[in-house]
Amino acid sequence: MADVTRPDVGPWTRFSWALGVIWIVCMFFPLAAALESDAAPVAKVTAVALLVAFAVLYVATFVWLTRSASWEQAARRGLPALAVMAALMIAAAVLVGPGALGAGPFLIALAMFSGPRAASYAMSSAIAVALATALVLSGGLEHQWVVLLPTAFVLIACGLVRAIDGAQDDHNELARQLAIVEERERVARDVHDVLGHSLTVVTVKAELAERLIDGDPVAAKAELAQIRSLTREALAELRATVAGLRVARLGDELQAARAALADAGIDADVPDEADTVDPPHRIVVAWTLREAVTNVVRHSRAERCAVRLAPRGIVVEDDGIGTPAEVAATGLRGIRERAEAAGATLTVGPARELGASAAARAGADGTRIEVRW
Repeated sequence: MADVTRPDVGPWTRFSWALGVIWIVCMFFPLAAALESDAAPVAKVTAVALLVAFAVLYVATFVWLTRSASWEQAARRGLPALAVMAALMIAAAVLVGPGALGAGPFLIALAMFSGPRAASYAMSSAIAVALATALVLSGGLEHQWVVLLPTAFVLIACGLVRAIDGAQDDHNELARQLAIVEERERVARDVHDVLGHSLTVVTVKAELAERLIDGDPVAAKAELAQIRSLTREALAELRATVAGLRVARLGDELQAARAALADAGIDADVPDEADTVDPPHRIVVAWTLREAVTNVVRHSRAERCAVRLAPRGIVVEDDGIGTPAEVAATGLRGIRERAEAAGATLTVGPARELGASAAARAGADGTRIEVRW
């Protein structure tokens, strides 16, 4: 995964600069080394001024880096500051000796957060090697363990922090992508359920109006008015679904199921009240009822349909020709996903209660859809 973004995940990100700035107290050591050196007073004062400027620039840059929107932006901000700070430290070391190189670990810490991971690791390691080499060339290696040990510690500690920070970035990006996928699946499922039901009912009413238009124009006009109302409701539901606001209400779905089955010429046995179902399960039961009735009207060729509610579930049976394989695979997907997400179980099989009437019809086994907690 590309290491390009630095999403703000909360206070930890906003105030992480404090973890870097707090170590500025360690600038005491290179400042003390400058003051205790054998250099001339003017050189000492100049070196101290350079190191103070180094410390101020470090604090300002570190705070600025933590407010960067991306690692590329952090690199554009951090690299020029690193160059200036390195020049200040080297100038101080020339004036008062290798003790001023004690500011080197601050360069490593800053470099570790001044760009993408691979570049930061390489740059920080290069600075650490350069510091050790400078101490060797100065002839003060054996006396400068107070520089080498902090250098090694800062390199390892900041490297671990950067690795953890990078892993968090990867996790955030993966979570964002999964959220997008889940939202797409939710919208697709809800649009399928909403439009599938609404368009099925509209189709049935249009066929009914077509049959009535010659013999009973008044009834045909009434059906057309209902079609107009249904299309408006479907459009409103579709907009609410895309906005994530669509919530199926069981009482409304019972009434809609009864009307849809009646319009399709199917004898409907549907309860009047939704109170039988426990409140926590009513939304899933309502969506199950909507999709199951849509399948009955669209595919079953049934004569009868019965809906049974229970405190922890719902059963929808018909005496039709059974559930086609393609419907079982895709048409019931919305019911299955909602049931699984709510901890319920979906069972699809031949009708039981309507089994006798289904068996009396050639090739009809009926269908039983049950969702149970």
